[in-house]
Amino acid sequence: METKRKNDLKKARTLQIWNVIYDTIEVIVSLIAGITANSSALIGWALDSTIEVISAATLGWRLHGELKGIDEEKVKKRKKITLYVIAVSFTLVCIFISYDSITKLLSQETASWSTMGLIILIISLIINPILIYFKRKYGHKLDSPALLADAKDTFICLYQTVVVLAGLLLVNWLGWWWADPVAALLIVPYAAKEGWEAYTKAREIKYSIT
Repeated sequence: METKRKNDLKKARTLQIWNVIYDTIEVIVSLIAGITANSSALIGWALDSTIEVISAATLGWRLHGELKGIDEEKVKKRKKITLYVIAVSFTLVCIFISYDSITKLLSQETASWSTMGLIILIISLIINPILIYFKRKYGHKLDSPALLADAKDTFICLYQTVVVLAGLLLVNWLGWWWADPVAALLIVPYAAKEGWEAYTKAREIKYSIT
């Protein structure tokens, strides 16, 4: 294996490890905040972070395999599995957010203010752009569709962070009870599109079964 590619693989794998660690913290904090405040947007955001942990861990597994020198067919297999995991992750995000948000719109449930939620959202606004930059950087260097798809997943998390933050502030400042579930629903079209793209790329990867 070329020294430069090996170094890039190590850096990309380390990036995924840090991604998993941060997102795990994000999941715990945002889930507690979401349940406490009865916020579908915060809970949906926590779910997206949970799925991001799964996809980042799966991608780290794929990168680790190549770094350890497994043969090309096994690398392709891991690439395919990783893209399928990402596609399923996006699908689950769409289903949960749609169900939870529509239910709360129909029942007109109002989310409460969450200082804890505000803090983790602001931290995420700082961390996620950094993760996106480096995932795209190493995705291009390693010619990795899975890493680039994972960067898009993180971008969705960033986009969702902005939307959820806006919803939280609108509920608190203007009393717009519907802002929280609507904020969550705005995530669905983009997540569905990226999930389909990951699924399509996974189907294009062919490898021999031995």
